[in-house]
Amino acid sequence: MNSDRTVIGPNVIGIVGSYRKHGVIDNAVSEILAAAAQKGAHTEKIYLQDQHIEFCTNCRHCLQAPGRSECLLKDDMASLLDRIEAADALVLGAPVNFGDINALTRKFLERTVCYGYWPWTSPAPIRSTAKPTKKAVLVTSSAAPGFIARWLMAPIKTLKELASMLGSKPIGALWIGMVDPKDSTLSTRNHHRAQQLGHRLAT
Repeated sequence: MNSDRTVIGPNVIGIVGSYRKHGVIDNAVSEILAAAAQKGAHTEKIYLQDQHIEFCTNCRHCLQAPGRSECLLKDDMASLLDRIEAADALVLGAPVNFGDINALTRKFLERTVCYGYWPWTSPAPIRSTAKPTKKAVLVTSSAAPGFIARWLMAPIKTLKELASMLGSKPIGALWIGMVDPKDSTLSTRNHHRAQQLGHRLAT
């Protein structure tokens, strides 16, 4: 991956929410980042499993002021969000587990509540009117064929929610179906799709 900080181009961060390094999600995110780097982007990949992220306790402390607020939990989440906020584009990857994104990525999603606003005086959250400032590509995978899983499972919808919380707007998605746990290589079709998405992120 491109690690030269002198490169003048967008900063693209890939978030891998899979439990498997070098698995299908990891490889797809890497392909997208590599394609973005070909167009001059600086790229970085972050594995959620390597981050110390505690579960949200729903205390609502972080929701009492608009914009990102401080969480009472002391872990890696604040520094991770600092890095994400400095990016121009995101790749968000998570596999399907029980019909939606896996628990590792869900835990991360729940902690992005710090961008919300729900003061104690309001009966409901106050929706932000801020427009997204970043591009995002969504990546998921399932054992079921993609064309069937799209109708029965919710990962793309959930990843869109995550993208929104992180101030980004999806420009495309890659759903890899019929995954074989013993084979993490991308098909020619998925490889080409990943390249197209990476190029779009960098332009």
